[in-house]
Amino acid sequence: MKLTTKGRYAVTAMMDLALHARIGRVSLADIAERQNISLAYLEQLFRSLRKAGLVNAVRGAKGGYMLAREDKNISLADILIASDEEINMACGGGSGCSDSQPCLTHNLWSQLSAEFFEFLNNKKLSDLVRSRDVQTMATQQDITVIGDIPIQLNP
Repeated sequence: MKLTTKGRYAVTAMMDLALHARIGRVSLADIAERQNISLAYLEQLFRSLRKAGLVNAVRGAKGGYMLAREDKNISLADILIASDEEINMACGGGSGCSDSQPCLTHNLWSQLSAEFFEFLNNKKLSDLVRSRDVQTMATQQDITVIGDIPIQLNP
């Protein structure tokens, strides 16, 4: 399994959204600027995230996105599945390998896939955004404008 840009950006954008949840709605333009991700790319990602029930969109002048549920109830697996990432490790046994006729390493890759999924499923968005590393980086990135008043968001 190779994590694609799509999956990495989806996790990054969701972390940004979780970090800024206290200010309410967050615009994709703000996420794009802070995380250096194309706005058009974020729009595509957020369609998938919204369809999966991970984010809610609010339209209008003060619109934006917000988490659809608490960050402690969103796992990395949820985000990666919503962004169409393949979480399953491909069997290294060749084209003839299948569940009915496994190769020598089939069970190894199947077990690794199950353990990897379990790890991602147990790793919650709240765990990530509350880590010291993430808080430090977010503080460095984070001078946000609410109205016309620049503020520094502190952890």
